[in-house]
Amino acid sequence: MTVLRRAIDSAAALLAEAGIDSALFDAEELAAHLTGTDRGRLSLVESIDDEFFPRYRDVVAARSRRVPLQHLIGTAAFGPVVLQVGPGVFIPRPETEAMFAWATAQPLDARALIVDLCTGSGALALALAQHRPAARIIGIDDSDAALGYARRNTEDTAVELVRADVTSPGLLEELDGRVDLVVANPPYVPDSFVLEPEVAQHDPPHAVFGGPDGMAVIYAVVRLAGRWLRAGGLFAVEHDDTASLQTVESVKSTMLFDDVRARQDLAGRPRFVTARRRGERCHD
Repeated sequence: MTVLRRAIDSAAALLAEAGIDSALFDAEELAAHLTGTDRGRLSLVESIDDEFFPRYRDVVAARSRRVPLQHLIGTAAFGPVVLQVGPGVFIPRPETEAMFAWATAQPLDARALIVDLCTGSGALALALAQHRPAARIIGIDDSDAALGYARRNTEDTAVELVRADVTSPGLLEELDGRVDLVVANPPYVPDSFVLEPEVAQHDPPHAVFGGPDGMAVIYAVVRLAGRWLRAGGLFAVEHDDTASLQTVESVKSTMLFDDVRARQDLAGRPRFVTARRRGERCHD
């Protein structure tokens, strides 16, 4: 273990020099991945094979070049689930877990119809499916690469996946007035923003950038939610932390929602907006 600990500390120093804030965490995660254990159990590793050190040097070098940790270990944690991720799909972020927590706290019918727009790897859809196993959950994305990961992540679950562009007029009219909850984590970063290398060089731009002000897809998502939600149905959309007021105004401007609220992520930054579809719900 002393040899392994020295290797981890050396790797952490290298990653820190590369400008990675989570250097020690990443060094430990990479070591845990290669030894087949959890980071918290590294101290219990009794022996490592001869292949470990060259492989560890390689993945640490890749991380120092700002290849995302999640690409190197092949997974990303999101709420209660662990997702397969890699090149071609947006890596789910902790910021979105606040919206997931809000969604799980809502008093929905056990068999609610839920739609996750811009599902990417299927993070929100899968996490909500675990929380609401009797619900019908639909994940929508227009990226074949992202849907490939989403299919693997939702295999053996009831989550339905649809390939579609959420900005298309008249999308899935059969859902009009039937949906109980719409959640969305659309591309929302303004085109001019300079991002860290892990995002700029490895996340698909199509899943990151949302036009000059970051709002292009959000406007489309708001329109869809207004059309799909039944009276009393709920809506949540994530946005850039500079766009809270714009997002609130875009939801209010439809005149279709009430109880429109700006909400914060786990770090206290403005991150998503929630609303309720106007009208009284008719019981079937």
